[in-house]
Amino acid sequence: MPKGIILYQSKYGATKRYADWMVRETGFDCICTKDAKIQDVLQYDTVIFAGGIYASGIAGLSFLKKHFSKLQGKRIAVLCVGASPYTEEAFKEIYAHNFQNALQGIPCFYARGAWNTDAMSWKDRTLCKMLQKAVAKQDSSTYAPWQKALMDATEKGACDWTDQKYLEPLLGWVKGENTP
Repeated sequence: MPKGIILYQSKYGATKRYADWMVRETGFDCICTKDAKIQDVLQYDTVIFAGGIYASGIAGLSFLKKHFSKLQGKRIAVLCVGASPYTEEAFKEIYAHNFQNALQGIPCFYARGAWNTDAMSWKDRTLCKMLQKAVAKQDSSTYAPWQKALMDATEKGACDWTDQKYLEPLLGWVKGENTP
């Protein structure tokens, strides 16, 4: 297996859980993006970025964007972690939003995360409540999958959908078995 590193940014813990699982499966080193230094990352053959999805952006991807030209020749992939169930349409939108220009073509994988209203910052909790109120005005039979997930999670208060099975496609990519 190539020498690799996992750079992650986790706000509430789900992405960190996936990063820890990847470390166990790959033996790669792992560091939070805020503590990463590009000169250290350059020693690795494979670089995996993992971050939560917030307002269509992937947390921590700014490190990749900032240093992309220095990472040429490395195997690079991204794991995005979201609270919504996977849909191809939503995933394509996330990809188009985050992988523009030089980043186009970078493999990206999806894993479902968690939701805990009590653990959220005041700002995140307020934004989610506003979104939930807007969605609640619609006929529930017309909800998109993310809207249904939002309403279900809001009602429950806490949900954990993390599962190692979501890592299987990414781990296959690491081993050279598949590409997304």
